[in-house]
Amino acid sequence: MTTPRLFIVIPCYNEQEVLPITAPMFLDKLKSLTQAGKISEDSRVLFVNDGSKDRTWEIISDLARQDEHYIGISQSRNRGHQNAVLAGLMEAKDKCDITISIDCDGQDDINAMDAMVDAYLDGCQVVYGVRSSRETDTFFKRATAQGFYKFLAMMGAEVVYNHADYRLISSRVLQEFANFKEVNLFLRGLIPLVGFKSTSVSYSRAERLAGESHYPLKKMIALAVDGITSLSVKPLRLITGFGVFVAFVSFIGVLWAVITALLGKSVAGWASMTCIVCFVSGVQLICLGIIGEYIGKIYMETKRRPRYIISERTWEQD
Repeated sequence: MTTPRLFIVIPCYNEQEVLPITAPMFLDKLKSLTQAGKISEDSRVLFVNDGSKDRTWEIISDLARQDEHYIGISQSRNRGHQNAVLAGLMEAKDKCDITISIDCDGQDDINAMDAMVDAYLDGCQVVYGVRSSRETDTFFKRATAQGFYKFLAMMGAEVVYNHADYRLISSRVLQEFANFKEVNLFLRGLIPLVGFKSTSVSYSRAERLAGESHYPLKKMIALAVDGITSLSVKPLRLITGFGVFVAFVSFIGVLWAVITALLGKSVAGWASMTCIVCFVSGVQLICLGIIGEYIGKIYMETKRRPRYIISERTWEQD
């Protein structure tokens, strides 16, 4: 096997505080892998500016002028983390042999890249970075994150436990992944669907080196909903089953009401009737909400809008 060309794909959104700290770290890792003979000298660090409103793109452009190993692309507007990662992967798939996607904040251990590249050289086409511990997370975030992975598994989604978007993917896999045209992206659930030989590498997650997290609870919940509705129809089957159960209970209630009326033991009461009506109404609204979520996904998919638009590339600048 010839020495592979690596592109480290790094999505960036308003990262002007942390980028000057982590960019040299990524470059040092690239050079150390090159010196070890694991990757070729023409490997690159590819930054993806996701429509940042601060100086992120300016910093990326300056880095590209200072060292040829830095390159960058900028989206025409902010389109979200998953679309930014996808843009970088699709940009890199025809230019390299392997990609490693990683966040810009320095929380993911870049030294795990050595083990990822070793696994690729041993024949794996996909290598997942899996967090061995979440000690740096708050109790709430740790509990909700772990519950999120377990819930996804219960819903029938094929995901790697405690894996986010730190992974190695070969260009061969990316060529096949390019055929997946979903607008509603959940990469950590879609990549396993492509197949090919894969493995995992464990690492410890550190605290963010600078700046603030761009994934508050609201975005985490939205990502969870996207993951479930994009990868599984089990929620629809669950509400169907629940609907059958409620109908069965209601049928028994009707029989009870008829029998008590015939026996002359019925007592007029609004409390029980109100409870039943409220319960059934609540169930109906929840079911309609779940169905509506799927219909909304279908609506967005049928539009077939572009998932990303690249407005600038550092190597095309004057």
